[in-house]
Amino acid sequence: AGYRWLLLLFLVAGVVQIFLAGLGVFHLHAYGLDDPAGDAALDPHRALGFAMAGIAILILVLALVARPGGRQVVLAVVLVLQTAFLQSLLAGLGDDSPVWGGLHALDGLLALVVAGYLYGVALVRRRAAVQDLR
Repeated sequence: AGYRWLLLLFLVAGVVQIFLAGLGVFHLHAYGLDDPAGDAALDPHRALGFAMAGIAILILVLALVARPGGRQVVLAVVLVLQTAFLQSLLAGLGDDSPVWGGLHALDGLLALVVAGYLYGVALVRRRAAVQDLR
C-alpha cells in the first residue's frame, strides 16, 4: 500500500512541479533576470525536484520490499536515476545551452510517465489480489 501511495504522491508532486516551473519562468520573463528575486524564482521548483528525488528513492526501497516484479524494480531504479541524477545534470547544463534545458523538461515528463506506469501496474495488481480474495 505504501508503494502505491508514494507513487501517487510522486505523480501529484509532478503536476505541482510543472506549475512551479511555469511560475518561475514567467516570473523571470515578467520581472527580468536583473530583478533581485529573479534568481529565487525557480527555488520552489528546485526544492520540490529534490524532494521528488527522495520520494523516488523511497519508491525504490518499497519496490524492493513489495516485490512488484522485475520490470517494476528496474523502472523504479530508472526513476531514481532520472530524478536524483539526470534532472540535476540537465538543469545545470541548461544554464549553458537551452537544448539541455529542453531535455530537462522532457526527462521530467518521462519520469512522470514511468511513475504513472508503475502506479497503473500496482493498481491492476491490487485489484487482481482483491478479486482473488473474493
